[in-house]
Amino acid sequence: MTDYPDGTVVDGVTYHQHDVVIVGAGGAGMRAAIEAGPKANTAVISKLYPTRSHTGAAQGGMAAALANVEEDNWEWHTFDTVKGGDYLVDQDAAEILAKEAIDAIYDLENMGLPFNRTPEGKIDQRRFGGHTRDHGKSPVRRACYAADRTGHMILQTLYQNCVKHGITFFNEYYVLDLVMVEVDGQQRPAGVVAYELATGALHVFQGKSIVFATGGFGKIFKTTSNAHTLTGDGVGIIWRKGLPLEDMEFYQFHPTGLAGLGILLSEAARGEGAILRNSEGERFMERYAPTIKDLAPRDIVARCMATEIREGRGGGPNKDWVYLDITHLEPAVIDAKLPDITEFARTYLGVEPYTEPVPVLPTAHYAMGGIPTNVKAEVLSDNTTVVPGLYAAGECACVSVHGSNRLGTNSLLDINVFGKRAGNNAVEYALTAEFVPLPDDPAKGIRELVQMLRTTQGTERMSDMRKELQESMDRNAQVFRTEDSLIEVTKVIAGLRERYKNVMVQDKGKRFNTDLLEAIELGFLLDLAEVTVYSALYRKESRGGHFREDYPLRDDENYMKHTMAYLTGDAHSADAGDHIRLDTKPVVVTRYQPMERKY
Repeated sequence: MTDYPDGTVVDGVTYHQHDVVIVGAGGAGMRAAIEAGPKANTAVISKLYPTRSHTGAAQGGMAAALANVEEDNWEWHTFDTVKGGDYLVDQDAAEILAKEAIDAIYDLENMGLPFNRTPEGKIDQRRFGGHTRDHGKSPVRRACYAADRTGHMILQTLYQNCVKHGITFFNEYYVLDLVMVEVDGQQRPAGVVAYELATGALHVFQGKSIVFATGGFGKIFKTTSNAHTLTGDGVGIIWRKGLPLEDMEFYQFHPTGLAGLGILLSEAARGEGAILRNSEGERFMERYAPTIKDLAPRDIVARCMATEIREGRGGGPNKDWVYLDITHLEPAVIDAKLPDITEFARTYLGVEPYTEPVPVLPTAHYAMGGIPTNVKAEVLSDNTTVVPGLYAAGECACVSVHGSNRLGTNSLLDINVFGKRAGNNAVEYALTAEFVPLPDDPAKGIRELVQMLRTTQGTERMSDMRKELQESMDRNAQVFRTEDSLIEVTKVIAGLRERYKNVMVQDKGKRFNTDLLEAIELGFLLDLAEVTVYSALYRKESRGGHFREDYPLRDDENYMKHTMAYLTGDAHSADAGDHIRLDTKPVVVTRYQPMERKY
């Protein structure tokens, strides 16, 4: 075991020491840094410049029962979260989310976030899908917002406050490995290994506490609202270290992605009164969800849209989309509250939303599953055992506060509530813990991987492989799934794993070698697509974002439990059955028993 002082360079590897090391500079990572930074030496490592993180793409709002516009309370918010998640939500976590939402909003306001205001000067609120008053009786205005740029405003506000606190950032450093060391019979995190994009050099960051806040992995799908960088690196690293992943079969498909592109049009549009229509001009959601219509939870709306298209009521030359209609709204309202949405429609589709309905289609949007944690944001090595000093928050984590279907506006809330908790608990641990000594040459595995990829004479183009994976996932594992379709995609992944051994990296250089990093990211995408599909095959029911046409009903008797996936062998084996073991974990139920989801 070795202990290198901060700044030591050995064999070209630079060593850093920080009390708290945060991987990811999106909303969750920076919210954690704001808590940890003033109390301990904190470093934030990000593969992007922080204000380019994907939190900035979130548009519609952040939920909190402020009751600024109409009557509301945190218990109704909890119920909506549990019901929206089709009762797979851990209800103790949902209660924390709803209770602490109010302080989370005021924290951001006090940091300087420019929320929209009511005429009286209070934070304005609008409707959003699945949010109701009095336990489901009618829609409620609960989403706090800054036009349709809420995520952008949150990201900028958090970054400015990190700068104010003097947080140390390492931008464009790709974390590729977590260093785990056995201490007293238990695996403990000692640090992370990162690749510096600008130079190709490796860095080891030793930390007493490690926080993962690396976001989602939507690029396993072709049609997605996720940015090109959302390849699940953090989740994949945890998976390869032998730690479990939870509820990976549950992926949310947002109803309103721009047709053919997947670029998101926020639910805020429907919150302001936009209507979904089929090719006949019918407001079809009235048939499926007569109470809250277009503001039903996202999984329900996405399936209704897909059903309309399947039954021949889609629009366009191939009848493969439906329409989002805001033509009945006043242009002044559109410009004030939905400026980005309308600009996207004009820019990418050439549609004028003032006068024309916008073609939309469900798009892969959000992972409900991920790295299992408890409500303290501590990572778990099984159903209950905490990995000391290891934390996760945001989309990469599974608390589980979203269950099988995340409620709209709860993602920006999640990163603030549990990002704050991760930061507080990580710094509390770090203030009394010692550094776990690093093993000799902790960067050896990554150095060998990078060298192998840089010198490989492979012939398989990674772009072709990535395209084949994403198209197969779209075709076989999207809104509707069957056993046959899921088996088909497992065969595709097995073939791609074999081809990946012969992957071609054309750029042999060190500086800004994105070609090499995309090859590494493809490995993570293959891992995460495989565990997603394998978990989906196991769950022989339909619940939330996971809809099995061969098992169309929810089965509480057999599947009212979380799926826990474990890597048991070689992650690069061609057969998932050789290296994936599935187990279950009980759902925490406090006050709301499962009932039929009627809207």
